[in-house]
Amino acid sequence: MKKVGVLTAVAIAAIALLVAPLTSWAGGTVEGKVSFSGKPPAPKEFLFEKFPNPKFCVKNPNKDAKGEKRLLHEVEVGKDGGLKNAIVAIEGINDEKFVADFKGQDIQAELCEFKPYTSVVVENQKSFRVVNNDEEAVKVEVKKEGDQIILKDLEMDPKDKKFKETKVQASDTIRTETGTVRGADLKPGDKVVVVRGVLHNPHSFKVKGPSSATIFNIGLPEKGSKLDKPLKPNSPKPGESVFRMQCDQHEFMQVWALPITNPYYAVVGEDGKFEIKDVPAGKYKLVAWHPALNKGKPIEQEIEVKDGASASAKLEFKP
Repeated sequence: MKKVGVLTAVAIAAIALLVAPLTSWAGGTVEGKVSFSGKPPAPKEFLFEKFPNPKFCVKNPNKDAKGEKRLLHEVEVGKDGGLKNAIVAIEGINDEKFVADFKGQDIQAELCEFKPYTSVVVENQKSFRVVNNDEEAVKVEVKKEGDQIILKDLEMDPKDKKFKETKVQASDTIRTETGTVRGADLKPGDKVVVVRGVLHNPHSFKVKGPSSATIFNIGLPEKGSKLDKPLKPNSPKPGESVFRMQCDQHEFMQVWALPITNPYYAVVGEDGKFEIKDVPAGKYKLVAWHPALNKGKPIEQEIEVKDGASASAKLEFKP
C-alpha cells in the first residue's frame, strides 16, 4: 500500500511539472517605446474670448502666459523623445467576445477639456459615455415679467455677442454662490452671482481620410449631465476609419480614438513606453497611431510573440 502511495505522489508531481509551464506561459509580452524625432509642432491656439464661458475656461492650465489663448497640445513629446497619447495595438486577432462586451471608459469634460485626449473604441460599440463636470459662477441682474423671473447676464456672450437671459418661475429654486434661493425671493434690480452649468456639446464623427460623418450630437447643459450612446450609425471600422469627438461650443475640446478588435493594446504614457501582456503566441502586425501625426495613419512593425517570452518594439514617428 505504501509503494502505491509513493508512486501516486510521484505521478501527481510529474503531472504538476508538466502543467505548470503551460499555465505560466499562456502567451507572451510585447513591450517597447513610441517616440517622435525632431521638433514637435507648436500647439494650436484659440482665443478664449471667441468662445462661450471665457472666464471659466481660462481656468484650464493649457493656456498662454497672458491667459488669452487656449493651447491645444496635439503632440506632446518627453525629454527623451517619448510620444505621449499614442495608441499601440496588435492587429490580426478578432476577439468577438471582447468586442461584444467592450464598455470603454467615460470621457470627462473638466475645465473645458475632454479627458483623455486619445482612447480606443470598437466597431458598433454599444455604449459610449461622456460626463460634464463643469459649472461656473455668473453675475446676473434680476428682472420680472409677469410670473417669470428673468436673470440677465451682466457680461455679453462673446460667441453670440448678446446678453444672455435665463427665465425661471417664481417657485423655482436658484443656486447662488451663497446658497439656494427661490425666484420669488429675488427683487427686480437685484444683482446676484448664480451658479450654473457650462454647456458642452459633444459632437462625434467617423473619420475616413478627409471625410467625416456624424455619429451623435448631444448637448450637456448642466454639471452632472451625461450621455450614453451607441456608436451607430456611421460606426468607425478598424483599419478604415477612426473616431473623433469635438465640443460644438468649445472647438479646443477634442477626443480621438482608434477602433480595435482585441484587448491587446496600450495607451502610451508620458515616457512613450508601453507593455501589452498575455498576447497569444504568433506573428503579428504591431501598429502605433497618433491622430495628429503621419496624416492620421498608423506606423507598423512585424513582431513575433513566443509563450513565456517578451518581444520588443521601437516605433518612431517623424515630422
